[in-house]
Amino acid sequence: MDDQTRTEIEAAAWRKLVGHFQKRTDVQNIDLMNLAGFCRNCMSKWYLGAAQERGVDMDYDQAREIVYGMSYGEWKTNHQTEATPAQLEKFNQLGKDDITE
Repeated sequence: MDDQTRTEIEAAAWRKLVGHFQKRTDVQNIDLMNLAGFCRNCMSKWYLGAAQERGVDMDYDQAREIVYGMSYGEWKTNHQTEATPAQLEKFNQLGKDDITE
């Protein structure tokens, strides 16, 4: 497979993942962190980093809006729930090696 095709396939997979998380607003970031070690905020940081590496002028809020499909404040107001004690306990047990930044 040539590099251009690989890049296009990776980009399509990324868009599918972002779209999936935009639809699944019932899935909380803390659940993603507890299960997979990353969340929408991590994805926003990855996107921002990739943009900055390529000289694109972007800030974290703009990257979050791309990943969330709306402003982070709007997402929090409409979709974020209070973390349960069990969710927080599990999150606090995660080690640095369990979290992707």
